[in-house]
Amino acid sequence: MSDLTQGIAVTPKPPYYAAILTVVPGEDATGYAAMATRMIEMAKSQEGFLGVESAEADLGIIVSYWESMASIESWGRNAFHQSAKTLGKETWYQAFRTRICKVEHEY
Repeated sequence: MSDLTQGIAVTPKPPYYAAILTVVPGEDATGYAAMATRMIEMAKSQEGFLGVESAEADLGIIVSYWESMASIESWGRNAFHQSAKTLGKETWYQAFRTRICKVEHEY
């Protein structure tokens, strides 16, 4: 497992939001681990960030948790985040999908 794996995120009582990035890795992963680590460090300083979980193998899944949709939208406008998304699309991912959902219950 990479240094992205932080374990199970400690989140507040719902409701809150999750941004789920699912990727099929490409052939060239050069620079990906460093960028992913930097992305998480930057997200941690973003207002509304609650935590992150990830799993990587043949399919990569990164789930970040947020206080609100506004927090997610603000993160989406972050210049570094936009640059990383472009690199992912052009270099690191064969395919990807981002899903946003409201967490209403957990146990």
